Amino acid sequence: MINKIFNRLPRKPHKSSENRDGGNSNSSSNTSTSSRNNNDVANTRSSSSNAPSVHPSNALIHTNSKLLQSQNSKSNGRSLVSDTYELLPSFKDVPTSEKQNLFIRKLNLCCVVFDFTDPTKNLKEKEIKRQTLAELVDYVSAVNGKFSETIMQEIVKMVSVNIFRRLTPQPRDNKVLETFDGEEEEPSMDPSWPHLQLIYEFVLRFVASPETDPKLAKRYIDHGFVLKWLDLFDSEDPREREYLKFVLHRMYGKFMVHRPFIRKSINNIFFRFVFETEKHNGIAELLEILGSIINGFALPLKEEHKLFLVRALIPLHKPKCIPMYHQQISYCITQFVEKDCKLADTVIRGLLKYWPITNSSKEVMFLSELEEVLEATQPPEFQRCMVPLFRQIARCLSSSHFQNLIRQNRKVILPIIFPALERNTKTHWNQAVQSLTLNVRKIFSDADPQLFEECSRKFKEDESRKEETKSKREITWKRLEEVAALGSGCSNEPVLSSQKSIANHVTSSG
Repeated sequence: MINKIFNRLPRKPHKSSENRDGGNSNSSSNTSTSSRNNNDVANTRSSSSNAPSVHPSNALIHTNSKLLQSQNSKSNGRSLVSDTYELLPSFKDVPTSEKQNLFIRKLNLCCVVFDFTDPTKNLKEKEIKRQTLAELVDYVSAVNGKFSETIMQEIVKMVSVNIFRRLTPQPRDNKVLETFDGEEEEPSMDPSWPHLQLIYEFVLRFVASPETDPKLAKRYIDHGFVLKWLDLFDSEDPREREYLKFVLHRMYGKFMVHRPFIRKSINNIFFRFVFETEKHNGIAELLEILGSIINGFALPLKEEHKLFLVRALIPLHKPKCIPMYHQQISYCITQFVEKDCKLADTVIRGLLKYWPITNSSKEVMFLSELEEVLEATQPPEFQRCMVPLFRQIARCLSSSHFQNLIRQNRKVILPIIFPALERNTKTHWNQAVQSLTLNVRKIFSDADPQLFEECSRKFKEDESRKEETKSKREITWKRLEEVAALGSGCSNEPVLSSQKSIANHVTSSG
């Protein structure tokens, strides 16, 4: 009896027996795997506690997918996924009553994420997933009937698993950012784009679909989803940023409850970009979205929109890398002024606040933007800011860079602008403009006195010729009036002969 009891007690295995007995080793491995499975499920449920509720079976499917990926990465080239990852039937091969279930199964199949850094890995499975994603795009485009809550939950899960990932942007120093040219720089392309593009196309068509109920969808495309979506705008791949832009614009238009949150979140991105990092790949795309949003603002503008201009848009003129997005920021700024001309003073003073001192190319951008703003500026707003504005323009004219350009191209520039300069000094109504014009004349005169004198002499000759022509024209009209007065009481023949002589005189004097 005692021996039987002792035999039932667990014994500590001997090292040699562990090595000999493969069964014990496998048992230990299975126990460890089971423990990891349980931990993964628990972690999945814990991480989704703040997100929309996920059915336990769906969480388990997602966990098993991650486990398959983990096993596959440790299989030394032998694919373990291939044993379970098979192409599902086509939608056209199943009855209508089964299409919804098949749709969910295909969504779950696409929750497996493959490693695209190795192009030789999982070729069969990658092709199966690509075909499945293409079928999902076609299905969501042609579906009849509203998407159910379960379907939306599965859609958001599949999209989140595939696109919400950690981005690793390539570092760029300040010098590179300052001289960045989007057309010349070679962008970084994501090797997984063949699959990512299909997923983005799927999301775009899902959001745009009339079968997507906005009130139901916003439970799952919530603020957390939107924040992660905005984080992806820092992607190095310009193709991904384009899709992010299109889809976010659709979300903004369809899920109206998210509009203030989206604007606030973009504001936060701009703030971190301007005052902390000065490194972000998607500023131009975000500004393109804002340009369309600003264009649709109702009048009169709300105070929150004006604050957005002051706190989010105008400070974007500070970073050195403004060439990356200057066209977009200029459009947004001009939109505000065109909608409310009283904002011109605010915008111009904001530009003066961030006016570059040592960067001549950036200064040229500011001047071009200023030109567009002034076109939409009314006289009262201009008068409020014209003194500080022209003080800054005077500093621009006095810069060594400006003077060097003049010296290099003076023989072409001066003959063109000399007449305007002379007329400004004599007839312009604004004293500040007259003073600035005199400064410009002095720069040209000091740069090349001989050329300046030639232009001055030619200007005087042209003006004298114009006066002479004007005088002749007045004499001609006076004669015509005299002939007309005489002709009113005489025959037609003398009048005709007089008109001929006048015409000959005009022709000869011309």
